[in-house]
Amino acid sequence: MADLLDNFRFSPLPQAAEAFRAEVKAFLTLHLKDLPADRRSRSWLGFDAQFSRHLADRGWVGVTLPARYGGADLDAYTRFVLVEELLAVGAPVAAHWIADRQSGPLILKYGSEAQKSFYLPKICQAQAFFCIGMSEPNAGSDLASVSTRVDRVNGRWRLNGSKIWTTNGHQCHYAIALVRSSGTGEDRSKGLSQFVIDLSLPGVSTRPIVDLSGDAHFSELFFNDVVLNDDALIGAEGQGWAQVTAELAFERSGPERVYSSIVLLDRWIEFLRSTGTASNHVATLGRFVAHLATLRHMAIATTGQLAAGLSPVVEAALVKDIATEFEQSIPAIIEGALGDDPQLPIDPELYRAAAYLSQMSPTFSLRGGTREILRGMIARGLGLR
Repeated sequence: MADLLDNFRFSPLPQAAEAFRAEVKAFLTLHLKDLPADRRSRSWLGFDAQFSRHLADRGWVGVTLPARYGGADLDAYTRFVLVEELLAVGAPVAAHWIADRQSGPLILKYGSEAQKSFYLPKICQAQAFFCIGMSEPNAGSDLASVSTRVDRVNGRWRLNGSKIWTTNGHQCHYAIALVRSSGTGEDRSKGLSQFVIDLSLPGVSTRPIVDLSGDAHFSELFFNDVVLNDDALIGAEGQGWAQVTAELAFERSGPERVYSSIVLLDRWIEFLRSTGTASNHVATLGRFVAHLATLRHMAIATTGQLAAGLSPVVEAALVKDIATEFEQSIPAIIEGALGDDPQLPIDPELYRAAAYLSQMSPTFSLRGGTREILRGMIARGLGLR
């Protein structure tokens, strides 16, 4: 327990990273000045390819990737500042998000030189959008039970199966999928591999999934005798479980697991100021600030481990578990506060943002790993199971 807590000791962001913040704020002021709060509440689920390309023009997609592949060659702390500012205002970053956050770093770490030279420049130019092929129908949260399979046929790979809850799969160019390349389901994590799949290939089809808000962030991917060349395999055949575990550390450790409801909180504070009722909610605001400050320090500490070349799997799971509870509490508490004082004037933009996040917040503790799975990982990390 003490070792795990040591990894969360307070560490301020480096001065160079903080100096970068003003530049990002100026960019966002210019590009998001007319986007209302209810649209910005989509945060990192807001898909806008043109906005992603504006970021890429500044060199802000793939910022941690090496310059020789088109990246900015900046450290994880600088990326933290960029991501924090993007999320704080609800910038529509979904188009490039997964490629920047995990697909690019995964290819950089495990891919061949040919894969790096082909995919990474396209990611940095916001010309290649990636999605994640992990979850499957009938598998629940048991990632090791994947049944989508590749078989060796005439010197190539033949892919069959499906994936579900794939974020923006119907709008992306590529998917990196965890599939079974040998053995049977009884082998669990053995015999799994990761493949990059061109979603324009024959035999690939997608179906958007419409959520309660009316948006279609998720999709199903279907693979019917899809033929893949050897250059589709990432890393070593059969090593997919170790690779995907490292990838999940990138997915779970970022500030997006803290800031999903922050646009609503900011809008509510503006509303309280405009109505002169902020003093009625001092205790609630204080709790929000205390929770946010603590989670932010934990996220920075996890970023520090990434910057040191470590893979903070347990730490990332802990941050994600605690942070999603915070994110889910914001719309619930704010809606309750609005209902407690029906005499206040109605702010349509605030109400629309609250309604959207009230519908979406149950997914916060599902995406990126359910609460139960994360707590099992934390327990193992603490030696409790």
